[in-house]
Amino acid sequence: MQQSQTKLEQSLLYQIAITQIPNVGDVLAKNLISYCGGVEDVFKQKKQKLLRVPGIGEKAAQSIIDFNNFSRIEEEVDFIMRNQIKTHFYLDNSYSWRLKHIADAPCMLYQQGNANLNTEKIIGIVGTRKSTIYGKHFVDELTELLSDTGCLVVSGLALGIDIQSHRAALKHHLPTVGVLAHGLDRIYPFEHIHTANKMTENGGLLTEYMSQTIPDKENFPTRNRIVAGMCDILLVVESGLKGGAMITADLANGYNKDVMAVPGRVGDLYSAGCNYLIKHNKAAIVTQPKDVLEWMGWSKSKTKVLNIQPQLPLDLTDTELQVVNYLRQKTKAGIDNMSFELKMNQPTLSSLLLGLEMQGLVRTLPGKQYELS
Repeated sequence: MQQSQTKLEQSLLYQIAITQIPNVGDVLAKNLISYCGGVEDVFKQKKQKLLRVPGIGEKAAQSIIDFNNFSRIEEEVDFIMRNQIKTHFYLDNSYSWRLKHIADAPCMLYQQGNANLNTEKIIGIVGTRKSTIYGKHFVDELTELLSDTGCLVVSGLALGIDIQSHRAALKHHLPTVGVLAHGLDRIYPFEHIHTANKMTENGGLLTEYMSQTIPDKENFPTRNRIVAGMCDILLVVESGLKGGAMITADLANGYNKDVMAVPGRVGDLYSAGCNYLIKHNKAAIVTQPKDVLEWMGWSKSKTKVLNIQPQLPLDLTDTELQVVNYLRQKTKAGIDNMSFELKMNQPTLSSLLLGLEMQGLVRTLPGKQYELS
């Protein structure tokens, strides 16, 4: 048992270490691991071999050769073990499969709490730190509607709409995860510590940062890519034209996620961002909470399914049949789920779905969902 534990800690040591090498970001780290054959192997390569890795330069290669701060990493492993923190390396099965599709997703995530990062439905809810009663009321109504879906609510634990989303989720017994811009040895803002503690009982806290990392200004836009990347749909409730919510919406659009926004009156400062997203077709409009459920196909009302097997053309390829049989089992599914479970990249799968749709076998539903015709 002791030997197994030591092996686990040794593996974790190198997984954390690769995230701490100066001049090596998440994209390059993944290239290095792929090229060298493993995480530990990255630290054993000669400089000339490292220089052959796509995307690496002299500076990054030298940083790997010179890296020797393992004492700090050992301290972090001890912190993780003492505080029963879960770690999710991007090669682990527990790592968010939604984030695996995103090139710049963090190599390592640290988690407190019991949330399943690969749960079936995930919604991100973001907005201004200066939320109004209008925005708070909308969030409360929406989370109440979502309570029967088992949906995971993700936000950033910030003032305003973020913390309201977490509290409303807890109130209506939905799991909720706060993505932090600092380590798990602190809570920022500190006044949210009571809510954060409750979240670890039904959901949790998630970060890419080691302990002792303070909430520096530049960490907040960076953490927004996790919120945008790990959700199926991002909802912007209230936002000005600039700020974290707008950055997150822009990222979500870039990641091909569904984005929706709650409109406000013309001239309202904290509805200007939402109105902009809707006007420029960067977000679908939400006029009532049930719009979100209907858009995503999460509505409680279910249509009776008749057990009728469609007549399939005889000239379908094996991969086309695989997709059809998958949809027959699932009734309907999103492209992210299909890509992950069928082990197909999204461009290939999109092309297959389009072909099946043109043959009248598949139809597209709101929320980038698909079902058999």
